[in-house]
Amino acid sequence: MAFKHASALILAFVGALLAFAPFAADLVNVRVGIVNASSDVGFFVADKKGYFRQEGISVSFTEFDSGARMVAPLGTGQLDVGAGSVSAGLYNAVARGIDIKIVADKGSTPPGYGFQPLLVRKDLVDSGRYKTLKDLKGMKIAGSAPGSASTSTLNEALKKAGLKYGDVDRVFLSFPQHVIALQNKAVDAAMTTEPSATKAVEIGAAIRVMGDDEIYPNHQLSVVLYAGSFIKEKPEVARKFMRAYLRAVRDYNDALKNGKLAGPKADDVIATLTEYTKVKDPAVYRAITPQGCNPDGHVHVPSLKKCSTCLSPTRRSRISGLIARRLASAKGMPMNGGWRLAAAPKIGIAA
Repeated sequence: MAFKHASALILAFVGALLAFAPFAADLVNVRVGIVNASSDVGFFVADKKGYFRQEGISVSFTEFDSGARMVAPLGTGQLDVGAGSVSAGLYNAVARGIDIKIVADKGSTPPGYGFQPLLVRKDLVDSGRYKTLKDLKGMKIAGSAPGSASTSTLNEALKKAGLKYGDVDRVFLSFPQHVIALQNKAVDAAMTTEPSATKAVEIGAAIRVMGDDEIYPNHQLSVVLYAGSFIKEKPEVARKFMRAYLRAVRDYNDALKNGKLAGPKADDVIATLTEYTKVKDPAVYRAITPQGCNPDGHVHVPSLKKCSTCLSPTRRSRISGLIARRLASAKGMPMNGGWRLAAAPKIGIAA
């Protein structure tokens, strides 16, 4: 009898959950491009915790080797949402009239959160070939894609040493391949995002020379992008997606402490990262320098303007066409007006 009673309670509980949860057939699928880096954590947490599902959304993740590769499928409507670094291709596409919008922060570099550091091969440091930034001259340096945000970060590092971009040799590989290239001595240095940067250091392939919070403070390195067709054809779904994403970003911020994943929710976030990414060792995520990500979705427009000057100098006047309309400004940190405020009633963002 006790077993029957327990079974009845379980069935009743499951029935209650099903009554309130959207059925799979009722979910609207959103196609999301990711680079499968730790900065995709907002999407992963929102999926794992059911925030998307609670908004009536299912997500399909497609992996790209850089955000630059997402520009074309976003422009044609093959992707609804993109996630990666800003790039020359993005600025130029918008200048040509392709409808893509920046709608939220995905990864930035406030002090202590330089998650895309400059790495130099350990043997080059040990031998004295590399001592200061000036020694980058003539080196082969890996990045993610031509004209990506790592280009602007490297350019800032070279400027600090009185060098020019043409003084180094660039190689473009996906971030996980940076680790192999450093280990095999196929490259001399790399601008590498986490967790690949920490993996390269831990296996003895490279030394972390400088975080990009030092090279380029408050760099708006990575953003969430919406296809124009997604905004126009499914505006309510776009708002719901942003609401779920920002709930997850709030959880992520609760996992941060002193430049590490060491806050109250760190265990949950690390468990999600090891499930969704190719790095399965929780110790790696405890060791990484995580990205900053504004809990209200703010993007740092001055940084985007500076990047546009570096990556696509003839397109500076079109930066306003890249950022979602109805932005509200607060202390120089523009907010994602319509999309951010759509989330306000449920997650406590002040208008």
